Order: sequence, then C-alpha cells, then structure tokens
Amino acid sequence: MLLKTPQILAIAATLTLLPIALVAQADPTQASDTTAAQMVPARVELLSTIDAKKSQTGAEFKARLTDKVHLGNGAELPAGTILIGTVAADDMNIQGNSKLALRFTSAQLKNGTTMPIKATIFSVETAANQSSASANEDVMSLPPSWKTGTPAVDQIGVAKGVDLHSKLSSQNSGVFVSTRQDNVKLGKGSDLSLALAAGQGSQQDSSAAATGHTGS
Repeated sequence: MLLKTPQILAIAATLTLLPIALVAQADPTQASDTTAAQMVPARVELLSTIDAKKSQTGAEFKARLTDKVHLGNGAELPAGTILIGTVAADDMNIQGNSKLALRFTSAQLKNGTTMPIKATIFSVETAANQSSASANEDVMSLPPSWKTGTPAVDQIGVAKGVDLHSKLSSQNSGVFVSTRQDNVKLGKGSDLSLALAAGQGSQQDSSAAATGHTGS
C-alpha cells in the first residue's frame, strides 16, 4: 500500500528527532561522576528539630554552615551561611518502621538571593551525642568511597536505633531510617557533614554574591 504524502512527512520528522532523543538520554553515571568531582566537605548545624511524625513532606528546615566553604564553581559560602532544605519522600525505597528523608535545595546568600545547591549527607552527630571536642574539629574530608566511584553511604547507628542512607544519584540529601522505633527525630543543634556542590543554574560569579562583594 502506498503511503500518502502527509504520512511520509510524519515518518521523516520522527526519524529526524531520534538522534535528539538519544542525546537527551545521556548516561546518568557520567553526570554523577562529574558532580562527585565538584563536591567539597561541609558541616552544618540544624536550627530546629525535625520530627518524622510532625514534619509533612515539603516542610522547610534550615541549617547553618559552621565553616567557610569554597564550592567547585568558584563561589565562597562564609561560615554562618544558611542552607535551606525540605522534608522529602524517600526515593531510595529504604525499608523501615519510620523514615525521615531530607533534601537540601539552596543557600541563602548575604545579598538576599538564594543559590541552588546539591548536598549529600555522609555523617551525622546528634545534639545528644555531641562532645565539646567534636564541636571544635575541622570539617571532615569526604568519605573514601567518593574517590573509588561509589558515592554512597550506609551508616548504621548514627543515633539510637537510627541508620543513615544516602547516595549521590538520589535527589535527596539522605534518609534516616529506624527499623526498631516508630519515629525518627533529629534534634536542634545536630551536626550534619555534607558533600556539597553548587546546583544547576548556579553561576561562576556567585562568589561575589555569597561574600557580599559586588565589584563596584
């Protein structure tokens, strides 16, 4: 059966778009490797308690940088910079009686604007477990797994009955899970160690905005 001209044109248009679709389906592993190379260690302090039972998905939380951080795109975040995040749904499908998934999304700069960030939690010290010595430690280095091509963390017992699971490929920063308790809670003042990078849409000149310098 002969095809009519409109049908031929439609098929030709579809074939033309195929290479574009193939390009769009880029290897996510390569993208993760690029982000991993840009990650730098940072430590933040939670400014409020986050309770899995009381915090709905989408609820905002804030944390404060305890040390100055130089991001891979050239931006500098001074100590005291506020990082903003939200309580999220667990996209890793971790099994447990209670779960608390967190996602850091942006840094609040001194000029009032916000900069998108990508953050992965790789360690936590709850307020109840902190010591005076640990409060004065330097910012931790990234986990060894970041250098071996497996940027993921499965840390058991970060708090009583609570485990931490995180991976760079996840949209979330990490998920805290309890298989023995019916609630997960991170208290105000808890320290989170992050692998931190500028998010998509960040610009090289964010350094000036972060430090308050405009160049004028």
